[in-house]
Amino acid sequence: MIDPVTTEIIRCALLQAAEDMNTTLIRSSYTPVIYEAKDCAVALLDREHNVLGQSSGLPIFLGNLEVCTRETERLYGREVWEEGDVWALNDSYIGGTHLNDVTVYGPIFVDGELAGFAASRAHWLDVGSKDPGGSMDSTSIFQEGLRLGPVRVYAGGEPCRDLHELIARNVRFPHATLGDLRAQVSCAMTGQRRLKEIVSRWGLDTVTAARDQIFAQTERLERAAIAAIPDGVYQAAGYLDDDGISLGTPLPVNVTVVVSDESMHVDLTNCADQALGPVNCGAAQAVAAVRVGYKLLVSGDVPLNGGSFRPLTVETRPGSMLAAESPAACQYYYSHLGLLIDLVVRALARVLPDKAAAASYGDSMIVQFTGTDPRTGKLYVSQEATVGGWGAWEGGDGETCLINNVNGALRDMPIEVLETLFPVRVRRYEIRPDTGGAGQWRGGDGVVREYEFCGDTSLSLWFERSVTPAWGLAGGEAGAPPRVTLNPGAADERRMLKANALPVQAGDVLRCETGGGGGYGPPARRSPTATAEDLTYGLITP
Repeated sequence: MIDPVTTEIIRCALLQAAEDMNTTLIRSSYTPVIYEAKDCAVALLDREHNVLGQSSGLPIFLGNLEVCTRETERLYGREVWEEGDVWALNDSYIGGTHLNDVTVYGPIFVDGELAGFAASRAHWLDVGSKDPGGSMDSTSIFQEGLRLGPVRVYAGGEPCRDLHELIARNVRFPHATLGDLRAQVSCAMTGQRRLKEIVSRWGLDTVTAARDQIFAQTERLERAAIAAIPDGVYQAAGYLDDDGISLGTPLPVNVTVVVSDESMHVDLTNCADQALGPVNCGAAQAVAAVRVGYKLLVSGDVPLNGGSFRPLTVETRPGSMLAAESPAACQYYYSHLGLLIDLVVRALARVLPDKAAAASYGDSMIVQFTGTDPRTGKLYVSQEATVGGWGAWEGGDGETCLINNVNGALRDMPIEVLETLFPVRVRRYEIRPDTGGAGQWRGGDGVVREYEFCGDTSLSLWFERSVTPAWGLAGGEAGAPPRVTLNPGAADERRMLKANALPVQAGDVLRCETGGGGGYGPPARRSPTATAEDLTYGLITP
């Protein structure tokens, strides 16, 4: 037995160790997608691959970094782990995400005994896909870049130079890519040091006892929260706009939630087959998305650990869009996952009205441009997610101009950084009024972000949720869908939501308008004071 005070101290120490790892990664990285946008997440695992602590980061990686260490052990056996080794993996059908998301992980030994693992996942700017940075129109994983199963990148504390050379020859930015790899290795080494310090302070037996208590407490809290939900079968459905290839052909995403006693089962088998375009994901990522929706409703204030999700099971269908198999393209795996998160909440909204929120704008709304910088003569790639409006809930308005719930701690690119690094000028960045759904509590508004290109550029776009925009709840209205316009008001004005490697010229203007969140409750019940404040702050127009 272990006393609760020591247990809580060790819990906080493990969580802080994960945050230290994340800080090391961000401060050591070479590319702005990590050090500015913070497109990464880290976790400290025990020897059985359970989460001891996971940092703030992308929720869509919730509890699935351990998939990589488990798969490595399944392939090569328990004896494969050696002190000083660091591994990497980005296979979409194992980790679940696109090839740009590379997981780097290593074992942690204490006094010669395997004590756990340190892992991080970060977005690499380029992995050698057919288009710089990534392709919006890929139809096969083999068009999307270098695909790595579990491979050693460090052995005995020394870099595996042959593997580093292989990576360098297959990416467009070898210096920055290997720099980000080393940042992730440093992150793993920080985790190794921190766990060793924790074990040396309290002893392995005490740390193990604290872990068991933390896991058991988390499981009890989650089971109690589920037990309070009426038993039943709950369903929700929505549609992706399309797969980026067959434009205008929506793809269904259906969710069935079964609550029984203290357990919850989520069935995702009735969704679209894997698509020709790059909207597919590995099953691990669909499970992670369900976990995000689950966490929004069940013990959301309890930090993630190995006791989380024990009452939850998720069923996927191999060969479907949510459990894709080779050679399915997976570059934009997160569009249906953002919709899936909202659908899990919608399915249970009727029986959890005090916890459920209306839908958010839901997608990353990616803007990517690449070309040769006229100032330096060098190739560049800029890729950024765009913020939008979140859904309202009983008692509060939705947030305006917030990153989507897939990305969590990810940040939009500061204008000063964007204009310094790339040949572009941001002409407008402001709230898009009237886009939040009306309601007793109003949905959050989207944004308008307008770019002027200062050189000839290749433009790619991936904007979603026009077919199924952010719905309202309890009588609230839906938010506005997104809208993208090239050269607004000009003779050659063009509207689109998706594009791949579209040539644009110096002086062309791109206006991106993201969607708003859904409202909650009948609009007629909104207080006149709140409406007056909305007008004052420019959230709505007269």
